[in-house]
Amino acid sequence: MASSASLPLVAFSLVLVVLGFVVPEAEARAFFVFGDSLVDSGNNNYLATTARADSYPYGIDYPTHHATGRFSNGLNIPDLISQSMGEEPTMAYLNPQLRGQKLLVGANFASAGIGILNDTGVQFLNIIGIPRQFEYFEQYKQRVSALIGPVQTQKLVNGALVLITAGGNDFVNNYYSVPFSARSRQFALPDFVTYVISEYKNILLRLYDLGVRRVIVTGSGPLGCVPAMLAQRSTNGGCSEELQQATALFNPQLVEMIKQINKEKGSDVFIAANSNQMHQDFITDPQAFGFVTSKIACCGQGPYNGIGTCALVSNLCPNRSLYAFWDPFHPSEKANKIIVQQLLTGSTELMHPMNLSTVLALDAKNMIAF
Repeated sequence: MASSASLPLVAFSLVLVVLGFVVPEAEARAFFVFGDSLVDSGNNNYLATTARADSYPYGIDYPTHHATGRFSNGLNIPDLISQSMGEEPTMAYLNPQLRGQKLLVGANFASAGIGILNDTGVQFLNIIGIPRQFEYFEQYKQRVSALIGPVQTQKLVNGALVLITAGGNDFVNNYYSVPFSARSRQFALPDFVTYVISEYKNILLRLYDLGVRRVIVTGSGPLGCVPAMLAQRSTNGGCSEELQQATALFNPQLVEMIKQINKEKGSDVFIAANSNQMHQDFITDPQAFGFVTSKIACCGQGPYNGIGTCALVSNLCPNRSLYAFWDPFHPSEKANKIIVQQLLTGSTELMHPMNLSTVLALDAKNMIAF
């Protein structure tokens, strides 16, 4: 971010070429991340939890070639979004190195295993649920206020870009976690989806109350098609119909809910990202994207390398760029690049009501009216 604490928003006079896409002059801005393992950049490293990615071969293709807590062989989606903004990656909030001027870049509050519902992920023990992530965000604002003052802090937060990714674990690690789970006995699937969406709306409204005004909200990917679900639930090599049904119910309701909030607020605060279609493109036709498979994970064991977690004793592919999935649940760095390219340039079918490049250009030109 800026070298002067009194000016957290400073114009870059640069043209950035990122992931093959040209981003025009942009305002440097803070970037905040909330959510689950798809966007966790290492917070779980500092927790006593089983949901962690802090050992080899995680990070094998990261610039340092060391595990960072990212559930990836290399860069994750927040890293690549930061690149598109011309900024350094946001650090995990629990990382003790996040202090001083580095706070002005933003922070990543995400924690692997969490869901929209507070009871999602309890099997992973000590993880940071969304309410706690928001508590840390308020703590962050206090720390930044001590650095640059409350007025500039509010400007930094109002002008920030936010990414939130949640929902998949509410199905994979809650509703469908075990046969006859508590939630599946409480709700039929359509009713459960409606309940989850209502809880997600409360989360997004809370984000708004915390001062953020530009939020990318990702829908659920094709849950039934990840290697873990192929290994556990597929009988013929196809995607799990139950989990695909959950995805098909969840995503359209999420888009409609976001439209409703934006209408209530009178502004396009929330941007819906169609993660399902973004993934489905390279899952359906992996060869078109340079992958040899979208069914078998690069790192894992058992059918489709989809059993358990990626570990030192796991099968490990020699060329990660040929695999759509890095581990049983998470896309490879190459797949993440494809997803972020679609976030940046996707049509309104993928990004509603506008894509990320439009957001960046619009906000750089006009700034956000607070």
